Amino acid sequence: MRVGVVSDTHMYGRSRELPSALTEGLQGVDLILHAGDWMDEHIPDLFERIAPVDGVAGNNDGIELVQRFGRSKILQLSGYRIGIVHGDGGRKTTMDRAMDEFSDTKVDCIIFGHSHIPYQAVHQGILLLNPGSPTDKRRQPRFSFAILSLEEAIDAEHFYYDK
Repeated sequence: MRVGVVSDTHMYGRSRELPSALTEGLQGVDLILHAGDWMDEHIPDLFERIAPVDGVAGNNDGIELVQRFGRSKILQLSGYRIGIVHGDGGRKTTMDRAMDEFSDTKVDCIIFGHSHIPYQAVHQGILLLNPGSPTDKRRQPRFSFAILSLEEAIDAEHFYYDK
């Protein structure tokens, strides 16, 4: 199973199309997971043109997105337990808060966002994945998203592009 992973689109309704590099890169995925800060309740529709969508709401999302997706969840995909949360920072790092969200349950992967910083590492046997942002790179050199591969092993790869 191939899963497209995005976060922090921060599109505010100002754009009615996703970047072409993103839509091309997500072609052929079985599912798209969004780790919050969609910013507009119509943004999921743009991703649904590519593949089925699930995800969570972030700290900047309105009540419509919170009611539709919730703040965190665990998905069972191809035999793997995937935790997804936006991961607000606060006094701890975004990654630490994301890990805290799932500390009482077994997951194989934690997908989080919030920082807009692409990240991938294995910590205590859990794949931690932040896709960065495909539309709001902030201080990062390039826009990014990730593809999560759920086969005999779980793996992820980041993809980068300039608008």
